Amino acid sequence: MNKDATIYVAGHNGMVGSAIVRKLRAEGYENIIVRSSKELDLRNQSAVNDFFKTEKPSHVFLAAAKVGGILANNTYRAEFLYDNLMIATNIIHAAYENNVEKLLFLGSSCIYPKLAQQPLTEEALLSGFLEPTNEPYAIAKIAGIKLCESYRDQYGCNFISAMPTNLYGPNDNYDLKSSHVLPALIRKFYTAKKNNLPAVEIWGTGAPLREFLYVDDLAEACLHLMLHYNEKQFVNVGSGKDISIKDLALTVKRIIGFEGELTFDTSKPDGTPRKLMDVSKLAASGWTYKTELEEGVQMAFQDALEKGLLED
Repeated sequence: MNKDATIYVAGHNGMVGSAIVRKLRAEGYENIIVRSSKELDLRNQSAVNDFFKTEKPSHVFLAAAKVGGILANNTYRAEFLYDNLMIATNIIHAAYENNVEKLLFLGSSCIYPKLAQQPLTEEALLSGFLEPTNEPYAIAKIAGIKLCESYRDQYGCNFISAMPTNLYGPNDNYDLKSSHVLPALIRKFYTAKKNNLPAVEIWGTGAPLREFLYVDDLAEACLHLMLHYNEKQFVNVGSGKDISIKDLALTVKRIIGFEGELTFDTSKPDGTPRKLMDVSKLAASGWTYKTELEEGVQMAFQDALEKGLLED
């Protein structure tokens, strides 16, 4: 990918897309095409086709998606399935129709079976039942992977896929109704400290183990894959380390300076018991993460404070 390549970043206003744009610009790529959801509805096939015909991108980072935590995934199941299926289908097909040189599709670690052997290897895909609470989202992301593989098989397209672990960082979503666990914890502890509350309630038992990756590390990995990886097999992207939700909560509590107690609402779902990625394939290609969790949470918290994302 030359510095003058025409690069379309789908989902540039989101946490992942904005990190990819930051990374590209930092590395000297200036011909970056973006459209907001108001300017281009990625669920509309004809609109997407017209966009590709007009702009003619040579490279595509497909980071657009409807995303959310357990509550949002389980509540808006039809929306999560339909929206994400349409986004992936429309962009991947338009990329083929308009001779895009290379496309990177971004999925999620939720594609793996709920009880798959840990750490999760790429070969575990479709080896068991999915976690029920986010099954629609997972199915849409699996479809995206299979679209990339199938367009490669039938048409010879250089379409690749990457599956990130749980992400956090600048421009994250801190709405407690739709956020993921780490930004939700930051919001809860910040609010509790600000209002001098005696305790913060955590969903579930606190026992599940989760892996986290700072979003700017993901953006660096995406550029690395776009430049150096051309295989059919999708690639896990993560830190290769996990932490219990309880210990994660204690880490956030310490960083924010909340001095109250933790309580656990065990009537709420835990989700998958453990999700740890095997990242050996990515490491073999020459990339490993840089940002440790404590440093990343501090930076994410500071970014949220500066942008007023933690206020009602």
